Amino acid sequence: MTRTNKIQFTGQAGVIDCALDWPEGDVQGWALVLHPHPLHGGTRNNKVVTTISRACTQHGLLAVRPDFRGIGESAGSFDNAVGETADMYQLVQQFEAEFPDIASGKWVMAGFSFGTSVAAQLSSMLADEQKRVPDALILTGPAVERFRFRELRLPEFTYLLHGEVDEVVPLSEAMDFARNQNLTLTVIPDSTHFFHGKLVQLRDTVAQQLRLLP
Repeated sequence: MTRTNKIQFTGQAGVIDCALDWPEGDVQGWALVLHPHPLHGGTRNNKVVTTISRACTQHGLLAVRPDFRGIGESAGSFDNAVGETADMYQLVQQFEAEFPDIASGKWVMAGFSFGTSVAAQLSSMLADEQKRVPDALILTGPAVERFRFRELRLPEFTYLLHGEVDEVVPLSEAMDFARNQNLTLTVIPDSTHFFHGKLVQLRDTVAQQLRLLP
């Protein structure tokens, strides 16, 4: 069984409350998994987020699931991805300082829906500042353009996952993003935005991508 405990980091608005999901065996690295829109019920316990986390822990990664501003014990209020990205930037720096051995291993950043916009822009910010960027970026139900406030510089290993009948982010929107960024998009047939009845397939697809990590 995966062991989960809590940890708190400090962002621009104050406390960032996080769950840590530990792999059963040796820790090979870590994953930062970001949740959907806080004003529409999104939390770190969202089923898509926990499914992605499970795939990561099964791959030997310590999965960090933060609650964004205003959710649970995390301080602040919704800031349309700008403040959330700044908070996650500070979380990454603090994680690297507190867990240097784990942070020196493989690093995956993943997001679902709203979380994809934060993940993509955080990765771009790190690239611009010549800091370490994720070894892989996994964007599920990508809503990056809806909350984008800066130019994007995505890692070479950036994966897009989408549901065929997504009722929140239309497949055409995800296709446009993939086309504009020259990325491959994996589509899960008959899946809605929240991957109802398709979570096992989602987990297995993420696992396949993790096995391709350099």
